[in-house]
Amino acid sequence: MLSKVVKVGGFSHVSPVQIGGNFPVVIQTMWKDSLSLPDINGDTLSKRIDSLGKMGCRLLRFAVPDIESADILGQLSQMVSMPLVADIHFDYKIALRCMDHSIAKIRINPGNIGGKDKISAVLEKAAAKNIPIRIGVNAGSLPLDIRQRVEEGLNSAQALVQAAEREIAIFKEFGFNNFLVSMKASGIADTIEANRILAQRTDAPLHLGLTEAGPLVAGVTSSTAALVPLLTEGIGDTIRVSLSDTVENEVIAAREIIRAAAQQAGCEKLKCGGVKIISCPRCGRHGFDTHGFTDRWMPKLYAMDKDITIAVMGCEVNGPQEAKHADIGITGAGDKVLIFKHGKVIKTITAAEADTVFEEELKKL
Repeated sequence: MLSKVVKVGGFSHVSPVQIGGNFPVVIQTMWKDSLSLPDINGDTLSKRIDSLGKMGCRLLRFAVPDIESADILGQLSQMVSMPLVADIHFDYKIALRCMDHSIAKIRINPGNIGGKDKISAVLEKAAAKNIPIRIGVNAGSLPLDIRQRVEEGLNSAQALVQAAEREIAIFKEFGFNNFLVSMKASGIADTIEANRILAQRTDAPLHLGLTEAGPLVAGVTSSTAALVPLLTEGIGDTIRVSLSDTVENEVIAAREIIRAAAQQAGCEKLKCGGVKIISCPRCGRHGFDTHGFTDRWMPKLYAMDKDITIAVMGCEVNGPQEAKHADIGITGAGDKVLIFKHGKVIKTITAAEADTVFEEELKKL
């Protein structure tokens, strides 16, 4: 079932992001720290958010635990062009305050936001301001009665679906249709099954992700195992890879997960351009520090608006010939560094010159 389209943003200074339908899958991440006034008064935070946008992030979510945080996030929303999302738990009044500002989307967990009267107040204001809401259901914060049924043997995936459908019904009861849904568990099988079921029962855009996925390697592995099958089946409209790592690595991981899904099911929703990096793992033969070079260059490369392949290779074995399909590459031999394009060495330089010359040749592409 093709999902409906939900528009996020669209204020005077924020371009809208379309989620759902045949629009490409939207990458988002969540800020790792609490916000304070000093954080937003300088330009460091704004520049980092701008950099995330260049890397492919389209939405940025912040935890909003109190009214003060809502006001600080509201100020930040006026300073950046990326749509900002407020993540609300427990107190519906915080959601109401966020909507006094240019917050592009609200995420609530209906299992802990309160009764129908409180949900109604949030929906009424969101409708008046044309602000979409994400129904965020987590396995760890299910409504008490559904949690009890899980303890009695209800399948966890079915429990997630029941919780989501209950909240969808409440939203529809109040005539509110401007919403997305996420059902997150830490289990791969539960995540896949729950989203497969709900995708057949609703046209709401689905936000995919594992919760508490883990540190970088474990988290990317688990998230890939859960999200690629769903994306290749056409399920999922926006994703967040939840890692115990940086927001930048969450965005990079999401890009590569979409790219992996696109290799199995090429379609418009899985369109993912930009730089593709290939690199060898390095071994005792290496004549070039692939690890150090990749670490230095990865954020810059993922921020480039070019559909090219870049190779970072360690030695003459895994050098120009094995990576001859790359638009540009770099490797080492002895005390020299080689820059190559499509398998042909174009520059032989010293290690001290590597970054400067590589950048010069990269700009020519």
